[in-house]
Amino acid sequence: MLRVLLYVGTNFAILAVLFVVLNILGIGDTTQGTGLLVMAVLFGFGGSLISLFISKWMAKRSMGVQIIQQPTTQFEQWLFEIVQRQSERAGIRMPEVGIFESPEPNAFATGWNRNDALVAVSTGLLQHMTKDEVEAVVGHEISHVANGDMVTLALIQGVLNTFVIILARVIGGFVDSALRGQNDEGGPGIGYFVVSIIAEIVLGFLASIVVMWFSRYREFRADAGGADLAGRQKMIDALRALQRVHQPHDLPAGEFAAFGISGGIGDGIKKLFASHPPLEERIAALESGRR
Repeated sequence: MLRVLLYVGTNFAILAVLFVVLNILGIGDTTQGTGLLVMAVLFGFGGSLISLFISKWMAKRSMGVQIIQQPTTQFEQWLFEIVQRQSERAGIRMPEVGIFESPEPNAFATGWNRNDALVAVSTGLLQHMTKDEVEAVVGHEISHVANGDMVTLALIQGVLNTFVIILARVIGGFVDSALRGQNDEGGPGIGYFVVSIIAEIVLGFLASIVVMWFSRYREFRADAGGADLAGRQKMIDALRALQRVHQPHDLPAGEFAAFGISGGIGDGIKKLFASHPPLEERIAALESGRR
């Protein structure tokens, strides 16, 4: 979940800044026609692509990842060789390999393309899992890179951002016209800006539901890829190890949401914002051979 949260969070932060600049420069006055479309595509994909290109840098800074330049211990050498071997099998360039401090078992992969990626594991993952299970987790992350999930996510987010910008301004213009009367030929009023901002927030949340659905879908493929690279039973054992670590503890939802490696927590609407399917569903998919 880390790579998705970092990406989506960065994307929304960039969009927020762009929206402010948009309105300060008066570009937000563009309410229809080609100008609106160009502005929406520019800012919609701008936020998404900027998030993609700085995703690896952001991950390193925010998670405190220590990159293994030259392995100094036997375990670092083993981890380095696992990533190297799996990346060769997956047909991608060797990613950077890193370790970050966290008591929770976790791992992520990120990067703007499959040949310039980062794979990082937490100290908690290394402490709670066997080497076979760690190998499967690494295979899962390598599969995310090989499948181009970050690039696909950026394109989906860009399309959604574009629709959010357009629809928010269309709604803002419609409400503003209704409030001021159809015969008013002046520029957009305060209602347009207020409604547009509110609509952007609401539509942004709806867009994030689509992004999280895509993330859950891609987790099954990454699990299958990890099974191909490390072995199906190793991948199943790794997911079961996560169940053993997480399920006995009554941790607050916020902590689960921050890491999310065990999948959706809670019922109802909370599941719509989960980036991972429940662990039992992922295990069942591997056991049945579904992808």
